Amino acid sequence: SPLQVQPFLPQWLAQPKLVQKRIKDNLVPIEDVPGIHPRLLKKLQINGIEFFFPVQAEVIPAILQSASNGYLMGQGGYRPKDICVSAPTGSGKTLSFVIPIVQVLLDRVVCQVRALVVLPTKELAQQVSKVFNIYTDGTGLKVVLITGQKSFAKEQEMLVQKKVTGYCSLADIIVATPGRLTDHINQTPGFSLTQLRFLIIDEADRMIDDMHQNCLNQIVKAAFQAENVSGSNMLFQRTKPGPVTAASSCYPQIPLQKLLFSATLTQDPEKLQQLDLFQPRLFTSVYSEKKPLGDGTETEQDTNKKYTLPEGLSQCYVPCDLNSKPLLLLHFMLTVKFTRVLCFTNSREASHRLFLLVQAFGGITVAEFSSRLSPNERQRTMKEFEQGKIQLLISTDATARGIDIKGVNYVINYDAPQFIRTYVHRVGRTARAGKAGVAFSLVLRIQERRFLWMLKDAGIQDIKKHPVKGNSLKPLVQQYEEALCKLEKTVK
Repeated sequence: SPLQVQPFLPQWLAQPKLVQKRIKDNLVPIEDVPGIHPRLLKKLQINGIEFFFPVQAEVIPAILQSASNGYLMGQGGYRPKDICVSAPTGSGKTLSFVIPIVQVLLDRVVCQVRALVVLPTKELAQQVSKVFNIYTDGTGLKVVLITGQKSFAKEQEMLVQKKVTGYCSLADIIVATPGRLTDHINQTPGFSLTQLRFLIIDEADRMIDDMHQNCLNQIVKAAFQAENVSGSNMLFQRTKPGPVTAASSCYPQIPLQKLLFSATLTQDPEKLQQLDLFQPRLFTSVYSEKKPLGDGTETEQDTNKKYTLPEGLSQCYVPCDLNSKPLLLLHFMLTVKFTRVLCFTNSREASHRLFLLVQAFGGITVAEFSSRLSPNERQRTMKEFEQGKIQLLISTDATARGIDIKGVNYVINYDAPQFIRTYVHRVGRTARAGKAGVAFSLVLRIQERRFLWMLKDAGIQDIKKHPVKGNSLKPLVQQYEEALCKLEKTVK
């Protein structure tokens, strides 16, 4: 109905800082971004980074600025604003928090947990800790990864050390998944977040979902917990943030600043309210550009664009029926000769079945990428895919969310995604960092209307219909049926 109720957007959501979305045309030489420590500039250059993406060029100075008086807030100092960043997949969000955090902590004296990054999956956590390790190398800052890949006791040893005088922290920066982190907050003696300065929530929309909300509450509770140490520590006691009073301003307090990153940041004020953000600033490259009309007046045609997709992405969909789906995949791989294809199914069972089927058919180097595999196997598979040894990688959503796989030429949605966010995240695995890529969705005829409506509703218009004639699949049928028989036997 035309009378849809527009939710009341708080000002910071309604008037964000817009970040250029065209990455390639808006690269900023790293030395032009103000305030970056020479040591880090050097590190960036050694790692082949000479330009920042637009998101990085905006967000790095903003975080540095918010800690410009050191990370201890001085008397009468203002509490820094929380920061939210909404930018498409592959636009460089990780570096935008790694660089400023490492820099702010460079001159710390005592090792304490000052930065905590929480991510929904092990792979993402590994990826982020790797980046932190590159930039903390040689600084004396300690990065600890907690994802449950090591035993709980092993992780405890990495986090705290017991001394005669009490416990001391072995981590300045922790990168963690929610479950394991919560366990350490509750069960590891001496593990303290009372000195936490930065809380980074990556893939924020997923972390706000019900299952992880509890984790976020626990972190904040732990950060403001009274330490049971006699008088001396009262100096750094944090009170839950409130108005600045004469009493509260005579002690320096370490502020806790939240940094949220996501490709699909929720616009739902209620959900965001749960995060209890302080005067947040939103940086976004997810917006619509107004199209000027010839006569100088602007139309608001495009205001409903909720998601931006990478610029170099072309999108197609193939109407099909259930039986022709596997044949279509084989057709694209063998006849059209797609290379480096990341293929998504809706469940790990479906992934596994399709993997076995393609393997039985033969002629395609194929691997599966799902929670069936151990983290080590997943890493090896990724490496082989990136080296071009595997042409087809069949994956579930859980495994691929946010992960940076180099050199994906095609994304194929073997099962059409049910939600627009899933679509945005899947197709965002290709066309990263300004390169070109193609996304194909195999859509059952009964799903076609809903699928197109879902994209249109999100303001995604440039998807082309790409019918494949039955004739072009015929040559594959006989060998396909043989593969099916072979498969039946192995399954039995």
